Amino acid sequence: MRKIKSNLIIFLSTFFFTISINAAESDIYKKIDLFGEVLEKINKEYVDEINQSESMDSAINGLLQSLDPYSAYMSPKIFEQMQTETSGEFGGLGIEVGMEAGVVKVISPIDDTPASEAGLKAGDYIVKINNIQVQGKSLSEAVDLMRGPVGSSIELTVRRIGEKKALIFNIVREIIQVQSVKSEMLDDTIGYIRLTSFNDNSSDQIEKQIKKLKKNESLNSYILDLRNNPGGLLSQAIKISDFFLDNGEIVSTKSRKKSENRKWFAKKGDITDGKTLLVLINYGSASASEIVAGALKDHKRAILLGENSYGKGSVQSIIPLKNRGAIRLTVAKYYLPSGESISEVGVRPDIEVNEEGDDFKIKSDTDNQLSYAIKLLNG
Repeated sequence: MRKIKSNLIIFLSTFFFTISINAAESDIYKKIDLFGEVLEKINKEYVDEINQSESMDSAINGLLQSLDPYSAYMSPKIFEQMQTETSGEFGGLGIEVGMEAGVVKVISPIDDTPASEAGLKAGDYIVKINNIQVQGKSLSEAVDLMRGPVGSSIELTVRRIGEKKALIFNIVREIIQVQSVKSEMLDDTIGYIRLTSFNDNSSDQIEKQIKKLKKNESLNSYILDLRNNPGGLLSQAIKISDFFLDNGEIVSTKSRKKSENRKWFAKKGDITDGKTLLVLINYGSASASEIVAGALKDHKRAILLGENSYGKGSVQSIIPLKNRGAIRLTVAKYYLPSGESISEVGVRPDIEVNEEGDDFKIKSDTDNQLSYAIKLLNG
């Protein structure tokens, strides 16, 4: 009797589970039919003739952007441009952007680019491009509006926290050549390394610059400047973190499938020989920058100085599509060695030093954060 009851319970559970799945599938098909009906009505009844291909692109992008601010559809043209950017040379303004509340948000301006020279800052909101409202456009559409022939000008209307009136920036587009790594000796004793992005050759450049700096016999400490570095390739963040660590976890990622969760560890050998390390961060330090800064902080390998970082703690994968476009999809979240996620929180510096003055510029006479770091290292 118990066996019959047990079998009956299993049967009923399976039966209702199957009904639930079938009902869910049926609902999805109804939604697809509804979408087709809406598209048909728009095509027939809308006041102006529409481009159905563009409408479909917008619908796909809307689906992805409803997931999170970082997932998006890339048309074949945008995908090709993105591939050029990660290789280190592209045309445009020189800013990393995302979407927030329907407008374009500046994650970070890139050093020595038109956007940086014009004065755009991390956290700025671009509300108009050449007097065209950004509200209602996809990120890809907004990025496309910002691109144009080299030498042509563009007007950006920007809202900035703390400013009552909108700011207007007139910028001339240029070929953007990203030199992601620069280095020099400061005060004869400090090896200064400026890393502006994590592209596919950043770790090789960092290693070369460290070897060059080590030739100075007076070298006793390093500054790794990650300010306004919007991130880039996860693999590069892992390699660069490893340069400064002798062992231990660097970062872990957790995805929907437990089988795809991963951890990365440092290999033995700190190529800076354990010398004092100070890392500069600000609100423009995002993603891969936060992995490096967070790992070095958690292992007490570096002192972090500056401002709280951006708080982008998710991993996006570029998935090519049959039409030669792609989707950028959030596939995992990353966690620091401490187990903490920095999503929407960021990495907090050990020593908080805010930018001072409207004329503040990284690596200049007005750079009070770098001045503070140098004084700290010199005792």
